Amino acid sequence: MRRGMLIVDRGSREAEVRAELDEICARAMEGGGYDYAAYCFLEVLPPFMPEGLSRALDEGLDTLTIVPYFLYPGKKLKVAVRDAMREQSMTTTRIIVTRPMRMHPTLVRLVESRVRDALNGEGLSGVDDADVDVLVIGHGSVDPNAKRSLDYLVDRLRPRYRNASYCLLEIEQPDIASGIARCARMEPRVLVIVFYFLHEGAHVKRDVNADLSPALEASSGIGKAVVTRHLGTDPMMVDLILERAAEAETGAN
Repeated sequence: MRRGMLIVDRGSREAEVRAELDEICARAMEGGGYDYAAYCFLEVLPPFMPEGLSRALDEGLDTLTIVPYFLYPGKKLKVAVRDAMREQSMTTTRIIVTRPMRMHPTLVRLVESRVRDALNGEGLSGVDDADVDVLVIGHGSVDPNAKRSLDYLVDRLRPRYRNASYCLLEIEQPDIASGIARCARMEPRVLVIVFYFLHEGAHVKRDVNADLSPALEASSGIGKAVVTRHLGTDPMMVDLILERAAEAETGAN
């Protein structure tokens, strides 16, 4: 049986995003034993979803697992997946759709790993987690599932750290300035700021820092601020993709 995977990403003009997705597809293909694995974009630049789906169906696959590679779904993603499922009546390939990458213990473990890596990179390996404050910066969305996902994450971080909270780059409150101000009022010895983004796109490279840098400069009460890497191509993300795929494929049988 020929099995394929199509990862649906939001989309970006940044070359680093495509490089990360190429690596993720290659590792997911190998780790999951797929005969085909590729990605497409929901917006910004091609290949868009209709093209990605068409290419995959041309591969003569028995099953195609579509993976919405989002930390939280939005309306555009839901519409795109609905449209993709209309292709089911026009092909013999069985189309299976996984859940997005949200509200999962793997994401908690990955953030904890990013926090520890950031501390070690700043020579703070001796600092105990209980003395660390964590601020997660997410994108922001009109979909209420976005905040639910971040609530899930920080609720599971709080028992490990002195404080844990989140703020948002755009669309919703609390924004980055408000998030930093709130953290400063807690007078943390060490504040680790988590870039909760899948890729090294424009948000990670420019947009977050455009708001974060002046917010930190204007704050007082923060002993040391440390910034993590984004989630990227960490093996835990590939494992999560494969887990989501496996649960959807098993449920479809």
